[in-house]
Amino acid sequence: MKSTNYKLILLCLLTLSSGFFSEAFSQSNKLKVVLDAGHGDTDPGTSGNGLVEKDVALDVVLKIGKILADQPDVEIIYTRKTDKFIGLSKRADIANKAKADLFVSVHCNGVSSSSALGFETFVLGTKPNRRDFEQNMDIAMRENSVIYLEDDYEVTYGGFDPESPESYISFELMQEEFLDLSILAASHVQTGVIDHLKRKDRGVKQGPFLVLRETYMPSILIELGFLTNPSEAKFLKSEANKKLMANEIANAILAYKSDINLVSIEDEMASIKKSQSEVSDFTFKVQIAAGSRKIEPSPQNFNGLDQIEVVFENDFYKYLYGKTSDYMEAQDLLSIAQDKGFDSSFIIAFDAEGKKISVNKALKSKLN
Repeated sequence: MKSTNYKLILLCLLTLSSGFFSEAFSQSNKLKVVLDAGHGDTDPGTSGNGLVEKDVALDVVLKIGKILADQPDVEIIYTRKTDKFIGLSKRADIANKAKADLFVSVHCNGVSSSSALGFETFVLGTKPNRRDFEQNMDIAMRENSVIYLEDDYEVTYGGFDPESPESYISFELMQEEFLDLSILAASHVQTGVIDHLKRKDRGVKQGPFLVLRETYMPSILIELGFLTNPSEAKFLKSEANKKLMANEIANAILAYKSDINLVSIEDEMASIKKSQSEVSDFTFKVQIAAGSRKIEPSPQNFNGLDQIEVVFENDFYKYLYGKTSDYMEAQDLLSIAQDKGFDSSFIIAFDAEGKKISVNKALKSKLN
């Protein structure tokens, strides 16, 4: 996947005499966040075990907003605060007109099987996690099908058909300049919820969601869990659990703000020349196992996986699978490892000197 440089993007945008983006990024004192509760009114979304997606999404969004409202350097805009229907293009339009810095859309999952479960976060794209390719497309098609409830949707979305695979080809180039920032925000959300709430980790993925295609800022879509799964529905019925979920998402947004450290356009211009001469080299790998006994890193010892690396750290042998500089490819490697039975696998990151660093630090550094 093509990596982009945030500061170079800003430099290009500065050439506009009076542009949408230059105004948006000149606001250095606040992070302007649009919170989007999916569905609403005549569009209930998915349902299961006594829960309806539109209600759960709104409840969690309002809780996120209440937490962030106490932050003087964060401004919150809602696409809806009540049970009302809002088209996908209108949601994006609210964010675009507000010149927002981040768009966060909250949803719930639902499939025919009651066994599916887990928390996942999406950025825009047509390169979904390979293990769940068909299911990811099903999720996107379901979320996109809401446009059928809108008047003149053929005109509004330029002939886009949620049920036609050909309609998704154009997604590849959309939001490319915001992809790194979107992935950074998504990784904070995913890591926070998984680490602190111990939900099933379905990863950060790419999906062709219309509501993300229409926005002109870093944007993510969160799937809180599967309402069709009894245990997850029980979790999301609890007001205390929804508050915990909202708290982790709010903290992730604040961590994202801290990472990008919004500064003035003038400061960005002063640092562009320096940043152009610096090349970051970060590597992602997947840790699949660890133990006190050394095992030969051959495919037969690791359920057919090759590219296994053994490192000795803190009195343990650790077994690492794969190597990539692309975070989304690392998600693919993680899925492959989990498919091979290594359910506790996780992604780790290394800097140019081979020193282990946090994944979020690596993603953040790719922007500098």
